[in-house]
Amino acid sequence: MGSKLLTWVDERFPLTKMWEEHLSKYYAPKNFNFWYFFGSLALLVLVNQLLTGVWLTMSYVPSAEGAFASVEYIMRDVEYGWLIRYLHSTGASAFFVVVYCHMFRALLYGSYRKPRELVWIFGMAIYLALMAEAFMGYLLPWGQMSYWGAQVIISLFGAIPVIGPDLQQWIRGDYLISGITLNRFFALHVVALPIVILGLVVMHIIALHEVGSNNPDGVEIKKNKNTDGVPVDGIPFHPYYTVKDIVGVVVFLFVFCGVVFFFPEMGGFFLEHANFEQANSLKTPEHIAPVWYFGAFYAILRAVPDKLLGVVAMGAAIAILFVLPWLDRSPVKSWRYKGLISKACIVVFGLNYILLTWLGTQPATGLLTNIARVATLFYFAFFLLMPFYTRFEKTKTVPERVTG
Repeated sequence: MGSKLLTWVDERFPLTKMWEEHLSKYYAPKNFNFWYFFGSLALLVLVNQLLTGVWLTMSYVPSAEGAFASVEYIMRDVEYGWLIRYLHSTGASAFFVVVYCHMFRALLYGSYRKPRELVWIFGMAIYLALMAEAFMGYLLPWGQMSYWGAQVIISLFGAIPVIGPDLQQWIRGDYLISGITLNRFFALHVVALPIVILGLVVMHIIALHEVGSNNPDGVEIKKNKNTDGVPVDGIPFHPYYTVKDIVGVVVFLFVFCGVVFFFPEMGGFFLEHANFEQANSLKTPEHIAPVWYFGAFYAILRAVPDKLLGVVAMGAAIAILFVLPWLDRSPVKSWRYKGLISKACIVVFGLNYILLTWLGTQPATGLLTNIARVATLFYFAFFLLMPFYTRFEKTKTVPERVTG
């Protein structure tokens, strides 16, 4: 009966074909390590955000008069509302943690190199859409930091010559951030951007499965196939990696649930203390700072004295990531076989990005601003000098097959 039903479906929809192409007959390198958990974890967190978001919208009121009170209602009166809200707010930070780890893995093993340039570009488009999604959702609790953080970010568009002030007003929908701003951000956060993100995720996975997954050695397993056309260094993604990923999921859920139940505010990094006070346009918080996952780009913005140049620098810091595949001129992909300069630069870049993230959440004192300027120079130097140090450094010989 089940076989007949499957045949009936396959005649009308390529269910079995999709299952085989993307799971049971999709051959992935057999030497995946710890870093390859984060792609699956990103999908897990995406599902968490979508489900908890739907539940929150059932009780949330998208108006300047009712938004803050509805969040309080969810936290205090809705059954398990506090848990749903914390799963969503902690999930936002968890999303960026796993995405940053996923991106760093690509940096380590050259997963952005030919033939995976389009995979990387789709991934960066997802990252850009996630930042927009997070920013739109940041205003919805209608707390003090939500209001004033959005005020600061939207004001940046005013620095654009000629069209800046009109663009700023168009984004707000009013002369000031008001209920109409909240309404349009709610619509974008709940409807438009999730559709865009889901579409980009599908394209990201399709592009990945078309060219095949990279591995820690940077060896293309499609070059070595047996008589049946199966890569000798590949194994079916299902059941081998679907089962293996369960280990990563379980460990992740232990940590994630520990944060949700014991440290949901994370000392003000996940949920700012000022956001437990209703938005007040007449009372400015002592220190306005974005959520931690915007910290690095906010630090770059503040590091430049001129407002317009600061906006340009912040935009360039994101845009330069899109052209990374064409900046790396090394004859090898993985950092295992790159030279000492590349290895040192990758480590320094990672530490420098963490420093910038922390600086973006701190008050802009003279000392910290100067440190941010130096860190910003390191950030851009890593990319702009990459065509030179990757081309001329001495590299190791890459093996013909994966080494495990």
